[in-house]
Amino acid sequence: MNEILLITLSGPDRAGITTAVTDILAQHTVSVLDIGQAVIHSTLSMGLLVELPQQLDRPQLLSALQVFAADKGLRLGCESVSAESYSSWVDAQGRARYIITLLARKITASQVSRVSAVFAAHGLGIDGITRLSGRLPLGEVAPLSKACVEFSVRGPLADPEAFRRDLLELTSSLEIDLALQQDNMFRRNRRLVAFDMDSTLIEAEVIDELAVEAGVGDQVSAITERAMRGEIDFNESFRARVALLKGLPETALEKIAERLQITEGAEHLIATLRQLGYRTAILSGGFTYFAKRLQQRLGIDHVYANELDIVDGFVTGEVRGEIVDGRRKAELLREIAGREGIDMQQVIAVGDGANDLPMLSIAGLGVAFRAKPLVKQSAEQSISTLGLDAILYLLGISDRYQNAD
Repeated sequence: MNEILLITLSGPDRAGITTAVTDILAQHTVSVLDIGQAVIHSTLSMGLLVELPQQLDRPQLLSALQVFAADKGLRLGCESVSAESYSSWVDAQGRARYIITLLARKITASQVSRVSAVFAAHGLGIDGITRLSGRLPLGEVAPLSKACVEFSVRGPLADPEAFRRDLLELTSSLEIDLALQQDNMFRRNRRLVAFDMDSTLIEAEVIDELAVEAGVGDQVSAITERAMRGEIDFNESFRARVALLKGLPETALEKIAERLQITEGAEHLIATLRQLGYRTAILSGGFTYFAKRLQQRLGIDHVYANELDIVDGFVTGEVRGEIVDGRRKAELLREIAGREGIDMQQVIAVGDGANDLPMLSIAGLGVAFRAKPLVKQSAEQSISTLGLDAILYLLGISDRYQNAD
């Protein structure tokens, strides 16, 4: 077997370094087995794993590399790699690889240290670390700042559930979010995103807002909370809440619609998804009146919600047609994906309540957004620290490519 050499270069970055190094190697008929480089704050770090031909004049190659490195102010390292070590490296490429995305307002050394310690404890090695968020200014962090780094890790994960639990424990103590995904072909090939509406796309539960206008706010709010925690059946609770709205004038709906706040990052996320050719949907246990208003504002493709019955300008306390509950949301998600010709592995579902769990569980990527504890523990992914546009980071889309604004 030919000799294998690991060449490393580090120092000030400048144009033409990669070209010059590989040109030296080419003059000596060297084959490149692996190559990687990164630049942090104008400082280059490059590594090349190369195979040297048997007839190579090794001292001459090393001398040429040393002259080049000295001329460019770079530190050069050259290390022989044994055949056994190389074989182990090749065998490792068949191991499963995972992507862990760390989300926070600002990333600290303590966060990275404790997260990477969990990787090590579960026998996972870090292949690479990439910053997806933009560069943060010095000093105090802005209230809506975003910071994200993505870890690519590899190794046999003996107990995936224990690994997820360990990551989840860190999220609360460190005020971060951690998303774990298997690194497969679907991760960067999603095509449909379905959203819950209340407390997901908008920062309110519309039925609670309606209840305030009807003077039954406390009664409806108590039922809503129990339903979202999964303590009572959604359909039963929904009909009970709507019944309390009987007699509310239709003009109250317009009043509420005008004051509803869009969730942080929602407009940026959906604009970016549209630019990238994604299809979008609202699957809501709320009401079509508000969902369609949101559809027009954000440019959503599909909307399914509940039709509030109104007669002679007043709410009757009933709904028309089938209630959009958790089961129906999952059915609708499958139907939309089927019509669009999209595999369920290419689907993202986002919600916050117990009635969202069915659609989160069947989607290729299910995201609990600022969710209730039960939902956060049950969903595969959870975002609580940042806005909705943090979902773009889970797709591997860095800030530099988010030009929808």
